[in-house]
Amino acid sequence: MTQPLDGVRIIDLTTVVMGPFATQLLGDLGADIIKIEPPDGDILRHIAPMRHPAMGHIFLHHNRNKRSLVLDLKKPAGYAALQKLLQTADVLIYNVRPQAMQRLRLSYDEVAAVNPRIIYVGAYGFGQRGPYAAQPAYDDLIQGMSALPALFHEAGASSPRYAPLAIADRITGLAAVNAVTTALFARCRTGEGQAVEVPMFETMAQMVLADHMGGHTFQPPEGPHGYARMLAPHRAPYETRDGYMCVLIYNDKHWRAFFRLIGREDMFDTDPRFGSHEARSRNIAEVYAFAAEQLKQRTTAEWEKLLREADIPAAPMKTVADLLNDPHLAQTGFFMETEHPSEGRLREMTLASHWSGADPMPHRPAPRLGEHSAEILREAGYADADIERLAAEGVTKLA
Repeated sequence: MTQPLDGVRIIDLTTVVMGPFATQLLGDLGADIIKIEPPDGDILRHIAPMRHPAMGHIFLHHNRNKRSLVLDLKKPAGYAALQKLLQTADVLIYNVRPQAMQRLRLSYDEVAAVNPRIIYVGAYGFGQRGPYAAQPAYDDLIQGMSALPALFHEAGASSPRYAPLAIADRITGLAAVNAVTTALFARCRTGEGQAVEVPMFETMAQMVLADHMGGHTFQPPEGPHGYARMLAPHRAPYETRDGYMCVLIYNDKHWRAFFRLIGREDMFDTDPRFGSHEARSRNIAEVYAFAAEQLKQRTTAEWEKLLREADIPAAPMKTVADLLNDPHLAQTGFFMETEHPSEGRLREMTLASHWSGADPMPHRPAPRLGEHSAEILREAGYADADIERLAAEGVTKLA
């Protein structure tokens, strides 16, 4: 058995979260990821906590199964080295603005002239056919522009806020993985490479509007925007007598069972707000408020037992600390402890998917800056003396 992407070589010009998250997933599936870093390294290296400089915790979680090559692409010798690597690459992926790639003489046309079969994937802020094309983009900005903070506020938060994780980066990163693998499949059928654009704003707008276009789906509109269930003020972990509980009383069967638990079996047939899925959707704020009041009457443990017995979807609300000690994650092998050559003992997350026809996930620890510079340059045909010269000139860095 081999890994699904064994034999695929990817030149990784990405930094921070979105691109490195995508390329780590591709590396976990067996691709050879050559991470090209500037002399100061990926900025993600410098986010504390860390044991040693330039090996921050977020970097460690986004850069395993990669090889680090330092190249100063603004210097002719660094650009020439990248040209050599492009000749044998299957994919080039980047997440700077396309204008920056043009300044580096790495536009699609210039790269395809070196390797016509290459898959050229740009994951960046905005599609290049609109007025935002040249604007900078970070996760917080894209969350705001795609309405996520406004939706928090509309759903009852005291003020707009960002989701407390880099959700736009990660969703767009997954879209980039999809673009890479789909383009590789297309090349298998046609023999041709191509350029693929994966814009953050459009990707997130699609995610948001698929739920919240609401009545504006129809022309003329049949009502306001928004998915009322998602925006209901009580769509949150329900407060119990001693904590919180996540409960979704969703279909007719669930509601009949819930009414039996609280001794109000008549309500399903007598209260028009509850008697059908459509009725509940039209009165969802009141429906959720009713459930919230009922959940306050018992403890979390009592509700967990009753709801499980009634086959009503429910789960405890967990903290990050709970996740780190979750028995399901432990038994499925989600976490692994590894010995990093420079950082010591680490707890890492494995690839979430499981493949019956593949070896277990390969494991190459997140690299030190320039750890593989000499190795990769030798593969590209450079002699050791040439590599030492490039290092002395500041074109590369040797770990």
